[in-house]
Amino acid sequence: MAKAPIAGAAKTRLAAEIGVAQATRFARQATAALLVRLGQDPRWQTILAVSPDPYANSPIWPRKIVTCGQGPGDLGQRMQRLFAAHAPGPLIIVGTDIPSLAAGHIATAFRLLGGGDAVLGPALDGGYWLIGLRRRPHLLRPFARVRWSGPHALSDTLANLSGRAIAFLPRLGDVDSAEAYGLCARHFGRRLLPRS
Repeated sequence: MAKAPIAGAAKTRLAAEIGVAQATRFARQATAALLVRLGQDPRWQTILAVSPDPYANSPIWPRKIVTCGQGPGDLGQRMQRLFAAHAPGPLIIVGTDIPSLAAGHIATAFRLLGGGDAVLGPALDGGYWLIGLRRRPHLLRPFARVRWSGPHALSDTLANLSGRAIAFLPRLGDVDSAEAYGLCARHFGRRLLPRS
């Protein structure tokens, strides 16, 4: 899932701390880097779900990547819609602002879904950077009453999945604050960060 890198609309929490231009450049570069790392792996099909919807058809996305709109609603409504809309079988959703995310994480998540109902990748801030659902024999609804963009998103989602077989991936950090941006710069250098 990606927000189109539109100044003032993408990475708004980060922009409040480091400036709109720098946050927008980061969003653009982080998405491009993620698509390079994951987009052409033959073990899965990558679909880029874009918000706002009209930008799903934008020429800014690589031509080899399938795109779709996320539709309206909060984050949970949009994720639930994606889980319901695509072909049967396991499906995994990730954000585009997780610099540590590698193809191995995705491969492990799909393997874990073979023996469970859901897989989650916890984030450092109390949310999560990945959620995957097996979607058989029926589609679970893990997003009701989840408090998004805060420390309760993971625990609220887990409460909705009570009684289900859930697997976990390693805890990774996303980039939503100046502190996380600085850590990203130190660990990944200029590969994932815009030029000043």
